[in-house]
This record gives sequence, C-alpha cells and structure tokens, in this order.
Amino acid sequence: MTFTEIDKLAVSTIRVLSADQVSKANSGHPGAPLGLAPAAHVIWSQMKMNPKNPDWIARDRFVLSNGHSVALLYSMLHLTGFPLSIEDLKQFRQLGSKTPGHPEFELPGVEVTTGPLGQGISNAVGLAIAQKNFAATYNKPGFTLSDSFIYAICGDGCLQEGVSSEASSLAGHLQLGNLIVVYDDNKITIDGDTSISFDEDVAKRYEAYGWEVLYVENGNEDLEAIAKAIAQAKKSVNKPTLIKMTTTIGYGSLKAGSHSVHGSPLAADDLKQLKSKFGFNSEKSFQVPQEVYDHYQSTILKPGQEANAKWDVLFKEYQQKYPELGAELARRLKGELPEGWESKLPTYKPTDSAVATRKLSEIVFQNINEFIPEIIGGSADLTPSNLTRWKEAVDFQPDNTKLGSYSGRYIRYGIREHAMGAILNGISAFGANYIPYGGAFFNFLNYAAGAIRVSALSGHPVIWVATHDSIGVGEDGPTHQPIESLAHFRALPNIHVWRPADGNEVSAAYKAAFTSKHTPSIIALSRQNLPQLEGSSIDNAIKGGYILQDVENPDIILAATGSEVSLSVEASKLLASKGINARVVSLPDFFNFDKQSEDYKLSVLPDGIPILSIEALSTIGWGKYAHQHFGLDRFGASGKAPEVFKYFGFTPEGVATRAEKTVAFYKGKELISPVRRAF
Repeated sequence: MTFTEIDKLAVSTIRVLSADQVSKANSGHPGAPLGLAPAAHVIWSQMKMNPKNPDWIARDRFVLSNGHSVALLYSMLHLTGFPLSIEDLKQFRQLGSKTPGHPEFELPGVEVTTGPLGQGISNAVGLAIAQKNFAATYNKPGFTLSDSFIYAICGDGCLQEGVSSEASSLAGHLQLGNLIVVYDDNKITIDGDTSISFDEDVAKRYEAYGWEVLYVENGNEDLEAIAKAIAQAKKSVNKPTLIKMTTTIGYGSLKAGSHSVHGSPLAADDLKQLKSKFGFNSEKSFQVPQEVYDHYQSTILKPGQEANAKWDVLFKEYQQKYPELGAELARRLKGELPEGWESKLPTYKPTDSAVATRKLSEIVFQNINEFIPEIIGGSADLTPSNLTRWKEAVDFQPDNTKLGSYSGRYIRYGIREHAMGAILNGISAFGANYIPYGGAFFNFLNYAAGAIRVSALSGHPVIWVATHDSIGVGEDGPTHQPIESLAHFRALPNIHVWRPADGNEVSAAYKAAFTSKHTPSIIALSRQNLPQLEGSSIDNAIKGGYILQDVENPDIILAATGSEVSLSVEASKLLASKGINARVVSLPDFFNFDKQSEDYKLSVLPDGIPILSIEALSTIGWGKYAHQHFGLDRFGASGKAPEVFKYFGFTPEGVATRAEKTVAFYKGKELISPVRRAF
C-alpha cells in the first residue's frame, strides 16, 4: 500500500475522535487507541467488508480483543460508514447508548463481545476455524465463496490470560493461516510497566505454538511497516501470524508511555495540546474533516459494496451449478434448519432399556448429524467419555496432516476447556447458522466459566455436552463431582441448563438447543444408566418442567431432575404403601420452565401442597420451586456410584423418609406455591 497525507490525517482523526469520546464520558481508556490508531487504519483500509450489509458472510472479520480500547473501534465504525453517528459517539458509556464501555456483539460491525481479557483473541481462533470449514465445504473451482481473513488486535493483558495460550496453541496446530493478530506491545498494564510481572519472550512462545512472528518497530507512525507485515502475514498459508508491534501507550499525550494514561481520561490541557499537535482546533470536539470521510468512502465503503454485489451474482451462479449445496447454504444464511429435522430425534417408551443419558446424547448426534450439516463440535480430550463423536465424523484438521480435513466437523480441542468455550463463541459469531458444541465433564465447565458467561451475555447459542453430572461419577471422587455447577450456571441470565432424566428429555434438550437463536445450552448428562420413564415426552419436557406422574389429592410433590427423577418415582411407590400420595414432577430446565405462564407453572406446582426438591447437588436456587430441599451442600465422596448415593441418602427410602417429614411439618399449614410472584 502507498500512504499519503490523507492517511496521516485519518490516523490523527482516529486518535482525536477516540480521545474525545473518553473525555466527553469522563470515563474510559484513551491510551491504547492513541497508540493503535495507525494499525487500525491500515487494517481497516484493506479489509473486505460492506458497512451497509454488516452480516455479509464473505467479509473479513476484525476483533478488538483488548476491548477496553473500544473508543478506537467506535471511531472506525463511524468513519467507515457503519450505522454509528457522531451523536452516538458523544453518548459513549452512557446508559442506553449504542456505545457501551466495552464492545457488545449486537452492535453492527462488532463481531464479538470483548472486555474479559483473552476472550477476544480466542474468539478470533473460532472465527478462523469457522471460515476454514465454510470455505472447505462450499468453495468450488471458479466459485470462491469465502477467502476472508480474521484480524485481531490484542495487548499484554490478553496474552497473559491463560485462555489465549490455550487457543493460540490450538490455532498453531490447526495451521490457521487466515488468522492475523496484531500484538500491541506497549509494555504497560494497569499496575504499571510489564517488567513488574511479565518478561517472557512472547515471540518465542508463539513461534513454539507454530505461528509466524513478524515485527513492527515503530507502530506509532510507520504505516508502511504495518502494511508490509500484514501483506507478509497474508502469504502465510499454513501458519497463523502474530505481528509484534511496538507502540507508545497514550501516544501524543503529555503522559505518553505511562500507565496513568491507560484507564483515565486526558486532562483538559492535555487534550487541547493533543489536538493542536495533530493539527486540530484545540477548542472543538468530535472533529472529522470531510476528506477523511471521503477517503474511507473510497477505500472501504464503495469497494465493499461492489465486492458484496459481485458475490451475490457469484452465489446465484453457484446455486445453478451446485443446486444441492446452493440450496443448503441459502437455507443456512437465512438461519433456518432443514425441514422435518425434528423427526430424526429419537423417542423412547418405558419398556426400552435403561441407558446413560450421555449415551442417549450420542444417539442424538448419530441420528441428526447428516441432516443438520451446520453442527460442528468436539470434546476437550474426552471423546470416549463424553460420547460426542458420531461414527462417520471426519476430524477438522489441516489436509496436509492426513488427520482429517478442514471440511471435517469434529474438533479435537485437547485439554483446553476454557479455550474451547471461547472458540465456540467465535464459531457461532461467524454466521452461516453454525451450531457449535463442546464436550467436557460437567465439573470442568468451571474452567470455561468465563467463556460461558460471554456466551450468555452475547446470545451465542452454543451447546455444552456436560457429562458425568453428579456424584454418579463415583470413584473419581469429589474432585470430579460437580456439586455446585448446576447452581452456578443456573444463576447466569439467558442460559438453558438441562439435566434430563431419560431419553425423551435428552431429545427435548437438543430440540431446544438446536432451535435456539440467542441462548446457549448446557446439557448435563449421567454416567450411569437411567430408566425410560412413564409419562415423559419431548413435548412435555420442552416446557422445562411438567407432571411426570400424578395422583389424586397429592399430599406432597417430589420435584427432581436427572437421575433423581426415577429415584423419586421409586420413592413415591414406598410413600403410597404408607398412605401418602406423591406427585412426581420433572424439572429438566429451569430457564424454559420460568418462561411458561403462571397458570401452567401453578398447574405443576400448585398452592396448598408441600414441595420437596430432590437433586444430588447443591440446593441453592431451589427456593423458587420448593418448600424443602434434599440435596448435597458439601463435597462428594470417592467410591462406587451406588454406594456413594446410598451414603448420602439418595435412595428410595432416603427420599421417602424426607418426604414423610415434609408432609408432617406442613400439615395444617397454609401453603402458597413458590412459583407465585408479587412482581
């Protein structure tokens, strides 16, 4: 690329516009945008994208992993024609604005929600995986539907977080040459100079991961060097690229190079001198020269619209040449699933064999994989335990390794739960209706909690296949028994946390997960065999809670999930022999049950009847459904699963005894259902 005075003016505009946003809000991070403006300008000036059609599937992607630098991203979105006005920039960090304090996925042009450090660069790995798979699946000779790049900017904070190491290691193994990361090496974090805690050789580390590492010595000013590094990175077909770019945090500020410019607005006199230094009126704010708008119009907006139009024509020709693939892709781009796919979900009768719900999950994948080609996923080195791989699956691997193909849909994540979660978010964010899933022991979703939270916040409908869901893990003991995990993840807003009790409930969980548009799912599955239950069905379970077995004039309601549902059924038989009538309620998914009408919820959990919850896990959270709770508010124990259940009282007799005490305790008392709400 050849750079002129207009490029320098554009960089200065980005710097001043970013500083103005932070100063107007009197909150934010001006330092990184001042140092990173040249890199952002060079990257965006050659990105293939259409700001008037932000979801165009063939676009390049840009991820700002150091999301605290978001004023930089908002400046770029505004200048290049995305629907973000100067007035929006003036509302930076204000309640209800389009410009929150960190990038959020719902804003056009923001590819992923970033802020928790390390997540963004890991999301970028997921985006790169999705692009490779998309291209390998749909590109044909003469029809290149996707050849895009994934660009990311990160800082020292992102590279210190362990999740970025996990994801970067996998990216190197997968030879993701479409991934280009600019490392803002400004040697500053909140505490001060990085020398106080971080003096490793990042370049050598990334070379060891299998990345190409390039250098830009003067990222503050040398646009040519930045462009040259990116051009070289694009030639790296079999390696992702890290561009180690040296910058000065707060470049142009009186506090340049200091940690004090990281997270605080510039002082008034500093902002004025900054504007004067870069050729702007020191008394005015939010200044954008018309020639800068015109420059981005000619280098980004118009070329992007033209490229999008050519792609549309190409895709129409593709649909004629490859009608089956064309129709499939057209459907995916509309966000639709294949017609009739639900018929492939298995159903079960009470006479069918008892089977572990993890095995029933595997059967769903085996039945459904060829009918929903957008399903892509894998396991964190637990495939034989999670049962996440269908028989005909091809691994997602570089073709030259002979281990699989980029068109493969099974990902070997290695022992990297946190990176797997962040990568799943990136795959989901790519578009094309990808349905990404990842398998792990339920307990080790705690390692991925940061990424799962971002899934729920961003509305990425990823799926977690979480096996070994309770003390039923047995001999592995308390280190592997997820006592608190259901309560933990149920506490998150916007997430399905399923704990199915039998095959029909497993199918219901996947039906909800596959059709979800904005809500992730955790499906907690048993290691031990569970019976197929009388009264269960997909239609019942999809509501999140339902009456599994009923009696006339119940004296008590046993409300349970997972393996404790069949336990409650057995306990109800013992209670009946003692003249106590027990209704059994299965509550496999609190999220969906909470969305039902109050009338429906009261039909399941009515007034006037004591409700006892039974779950071999933490009792926290059950207060909204039950009056008394039988659970496990301590760590588990190591031993054979049946013996561990017996040790903690999770037997038909143990449930029946607690039910009798509950009936006696509430006898003669007026009871209101916990599902009733004052507001």
